[in-house]
Amino acid sequence: MRNAEVATLLFRIASLLELQGGDRFRVGAYQTAARTIGAMGEDIADIWKEGRLQEIHGVGESIAAKISDFLEHGKSKYLSELEHEVPVGAVALSRVPGLGPKRAKLIAESLKIKSVTELIQEAEAHHLRDLPGMGARSEEQVLKEARRVTQRTLRLPLFVAWPLADALADLLREHPAVKEVEPAGSIRRRKETIGDIDLLVASHDPDAVFDHLATLPLVQEVLLRGPTKSTILTHTQLQVDVRVVPPETWGAALQYFTGSKQHNIHLRTLAIAKGYKVSEYGIFRVDTGARVGGATEAEIYETLGLEWMPPEIREDTGEIEAAALGRLPDLIALEDVRGDCHTHTRYSDGRDSLETMARAAMALGYGWIVITDHSYGLPVTTGLTEEKALKQRAEIARLNRELAPFRILQGVEVEIRSDGTLDFDDAFLAGFDWVGASLHVGTRGKGEGRNTARLVSALRDEEVNGLNHPTGRIVRMREPYVADFHSVIQTAARCGKTLEINGSERLDLPSDLGRAARDAGLDFTLSTDAHSFEQLRLMRYAVAIARRAWVEKQRVLNALEADALCRRLHCRLRGGNG
Repeated sequence: MRNAEVATLLFRIASLLELQGGDRFRVGAYQTAARTIGAMGEDIADIWKEGRLQEIHGVGESIAAKISDFLEHGKSKYLSELEHEVPVGAVALSRVPGLGPKRAKLIAESLKIKSVTELIQEAEAHHLRDLPGMGARSEEQVLKEARRVTQRTLRLPLFVAWPLADALADLLREHPAVKEVEPAGSIRRRKETIGDIDLLVASHDPDAVFDHLATLPLVQEVLLRGPTKSTILTHTQLQVDVRVVPPETWGAALQYFTGSKQHNIHLRTLAIAKGYKVSEYGIFRVDTGARVGGATEAEIYETLGLEWMPPEIREDTGEIEAAALGRLPDLIALEDVRGDCHTHTRYSDGRDSLETMARAAMALGYGWIVITDHSYGLPVTTGLTEEKALKQRAEIARLNRELAPFRILQGVEVEIRSDGTLDFDDAFLAGFDWVGASLHVGTRGKGEGRNTARLVSALRDEEVNGLNHPTGRIVRMREPYVADFHSVIQTAARCGKTLEINGSERLDLPSDLGRAARDAGLDFTLSTDAHSFEQLRLMRYAVAIARRAWVEKQRVLNALEADALCRRLHCRLRGGNG
């Protein structure tokens, strides 16, 4: 499947357009198309051959032409043109985590910077702090991240890098010399953004693996080939490192190259204290040099008296201590998910009908779906008025009779106004099964207090069940708005409300705040924020971020069966279903 390649192409175009200061709706169109195509189960190449590209959510005539050009010629003329038009410095600086496109362009143009190295020099000389929107604290953070970043590849969101790594891994598995293959590094740990794309392969014949790798359709060029490592360049100009290890050292190598660095340092310190040495080749007794394990990851951890730890929590934030005590959390898994808590239809800005969304959820094995169309206060969505909400309610009742025992719950994504009030009054909100409150407009330049007050006010409303995408961020595209999120978490805990982990390009709540919310005792909803039926497949990203936040299955509403969820929410059971 070419989906991962096309999604990466569109994401890169969106990034470059934003660096140019392009229209935000045009940038958003490329992002939406990339997100949808990356999540699709159908091969984009087949859709292209059948002339159905414009049936994909977010793909209009212009984007379809860009996709066609790429699939037909193996490269994108438009991407090449953009790369020549955008200042070299802005592109280079956009690779620094936390440095969004607007700031990257500002710094590059103001200080005539053309590389990350020059950025470090200017930050060390304290030349960033006087630029608009910066300051000493921002300068310090930029310097920290710039020192860590490599210049090898554009840092990608998880929802672009993960499918690409999976696609390449699937192609490698087809060769008989390959015994095991897994993405490693930050992809395996499901970090929100990915710097390097690393694949680990177990094989006794590295040459055969690298010969096969060079022939894959994803590969444009082999940049480097050694006895155990090959670096390739994809058609979307991304570099991928493929490393081959003997099958007998597979577990030790997978553990080592998964990381994180801090986790590995802690693990090796513990090993030394117990008389062992751990490396990518295995675990050895220090006194005799005897190798005592390494074929599997579990052998490494068990030898040290630890439970095996899910990769998502290997960040040295207490997981090793918990594993030693047998107290690792029972993390939510994709197979635990019974439904989606945040989706859209044609009643607001979604592409598909209620029935289409419901049947797509059924095809995924779900027992329920919450439809959460926007309220009218977000003008660009032509959202729900009271009249439209009542019409939708009647349609849901009819579909629930037809689709039983599957259940559609009527929710609403209600807009939080500038004064903290909501689009609908409590009397009308009481008619919904689920009320998720959102901040979309008026968040920038308002200061921490104003945004915090709006979020807190919504959480205190008796009819609100929780907050959607609580920080307002879009990964690599838009920074979170300024607010006291720890106060928001504490308010949610006191009021018994949930926080959403959104699996769209937002990946919001970020995992660090998700961990804080989990430790504060909150429950969570996981969602795709799907605006078309294909995007329902984005649930795996919400699950991944939840796992990084140590969120247990019992803390997630999505893990409830329909009857249990309805009892908790006091649903109206429209249509007699249930």
